[in-house]
Amino acid sequence: MRINLGQGSQPVNESSVNLSQRGGSGAGANSGTAIGEDQTQLSGAHLQVAALAAQAAALPEVRQERVQALRQAMQSGQYHADPQKLAGALMSHMRAGAA
Repeated sequence: MRINLGQGSQPVNESSVNLSQRGGSGAGANSGTAIGEDQTQLSGAHLQVAALAAQAAALPEVRQERVQALRQAMQSGQYHADPQKLAGALMSHMRAGAA
């Protein structure tokens, strides 16, 4: 059974249960009333989350006051980017990402 908190539980298809994995002994196992073993399988999602958290921690801190000042300058029409500098910065960034 897979548990999804948003949707509730999903039933297990009995035909997909391997009979050799069922517990029990003697006549109980042969009559089909044996108690099955619970199994779980963990995904590697927690490792991905940990890796992403480490990447986020390595990023430089965002200076909100500078971001806000730039936002205001753009909204008021006072900020004008130099197309030559912008193109050069984009090309440099693309070359650095390919290396």
